[in-house]
Amino acid sequence: MDDFAVGYLLHRFFYRILSFFRHWYVGGSRMIAHTFLSTLENIDQSLAIKITLEHFFEPLYKDYSIIGRILGVIFRLARVAIGVVVYFVIAVCFAIAYLAWLAVPPALLYFSVRKI
Repeated sequence: MDDFAVGYLLHRFFYRILSFFRHWYVGGSRMIAHTFLSTLENIDQSLAIKITLEHFFEPLYKDYSIIGRILGVIFRLARVAIGVVVYFVIAVCFAIAYLAWLAVPPALLYFSVRKI
């Protein structure tokens, strides 16, 4: 009877540890990826890089003069450049947050063992 209880407790102990790491790394990675993609979708509502690229060489505000065509390309180029920079900054911020998320359990284990 005692062997069963000890075996059960050991099984549940390791199961809970593995369950925690699965929840932390798999579930957390999915949550961060979902949040990252949702953030990019929300930012794209304002920046609209894909639509800007589709209409890149069209004149701005249907001004078919030479000045309108030139300014259209210049303004759209600036809009795409700003959008790429914003996307890059958001991606770097999420990458740093994700790496910090991944490092929390090993850091906690390291600092808890180091104190002993």
